[in-house]
Amino acid sequence: QAQLEESGGGLVQAGGSLRLSCAASGQTFSNTAMGWFRQAPGKEREFVAGISWAGGHTKYIDSVKGRFTISRDNAKNTVYLQMNNLKPEDTAVYFCAADRDAAPWRVVVSGREYDYWGQGTQVTVSS
Repeated sequence: QAQLEESGGGLVQAGGSLRLSCAASGQTFSNTAMGWFRQAPGKEREFVAGISWAGGHTKYIDSVKGRFTISRDNAKNTVYLQMNNLKPEDTAVYFCAADRDAAPWRVVVSGREYDYWGQGTQVTVSS
């Protein structure tokens, strides 16, 4: 069974940067679609970014386009979320997720399709 562990969260001022990492273990990682989600207090969990397991296809929610970049290193079983020009509205707990059944080129947006989730890492952006 796959396990995911996020790291890299913290407190940063508006305009700053953070890089989140999600380390996977327990199963073959190279053929799983990966995603980052976030949940702010009092709000529902939302998709932030996703990456396919083949072809490097990516998707982002509109509010982070041009600021966040998702990438993966299959040799290290790790997916990253580089977050630049952070804003207070980016404050949330960030979760990574893995979908073992996705087609190679597909970016999975729905949280219901993901099979494994990490515990989350807190990102706080001060104004």
